[in-house]
Amino acid sequence: MTSIQLNGLTKRYRDVTAVDDLTVEIRAGAVTGFLGPNGAGKSTTMRMLLGLVRPTAGGATFDGRCYAHLPHPARTVGALLDPAVFHLGHRARSALRVVAASTGTSDARVEEVLDGVGLGDVARRRVGGFSMGMRQRLALASALLGDPETLVLDEPSNGLDPEGMRWLRGFLRRLADEGRTVLVSSHVLAELAQSVDDVLIINRGRLVTHGSMRDLLDRNQQTDLEELFLDLTASGDPS
Repeated sequence: MTSIQLNGLTKRYRDVTAVDDLTVEIRAGAVTGFLGPNGAGKSTTMRMLLGLVRPTAGGATFDGRCYAHLPHPARTVGALLDPAVFHLGHRARSALRVVAASTGTSDARVEEVLDGVGLGDVARRRVGGFSMGMRQRLALASALLGDPETLVLDEPSNGLDPEGMRWLRGFLRRLADEGRTVLVSSHVLAELAQSVDDVLIINRGRLVTHGSMRDLLDRNQQTDLEELFLDLTASGDPS
């Protein structure tokens, strides 16, 4: 099982500090909801974790190794940052096979993940004919190709209908129950509350709170995640 460590993680763009001395460990075997207002630094944090943005200070690691030093990155971490990564003219199966070839993943695994995300029956269709929700599922399939121990998912519920939301909820739960680390950001707090074990909230690039959702609700005398989030980000006070 692989945990995620953020150690003094900081990113500055000239006079703007996007992420400010963020230190936290995200445990394996749990779904952690990564929350913050728009502009809080969530996407920048995820991009630093995946080696797409260089930190100004500190680091982000998987069991002590940064992404660039992982011996088999696709087997350690799968990421969904943007569902619009596939050429619209490509067929779903072919698009995934291109990604699989770059990571040494077999065509058999492509079929497995297509079935796993519910796209097996439409794998011959072109991506341009997919709904937003179907493209989200295809991007999730891509993240799962290496059978990774860790999933980093940015707004995976965007475009999903109610049935898709329920499917995603159960899917994330199964991944965590297998011992994987699942870090997921979302603004759909009522839905996220049905999936997560832990909550990590940042605001203005700084840590606001981190812990089990149940403990945080009890400690802050709240009954739902949305009220907890609004209370803590309005005040900006750590808890």
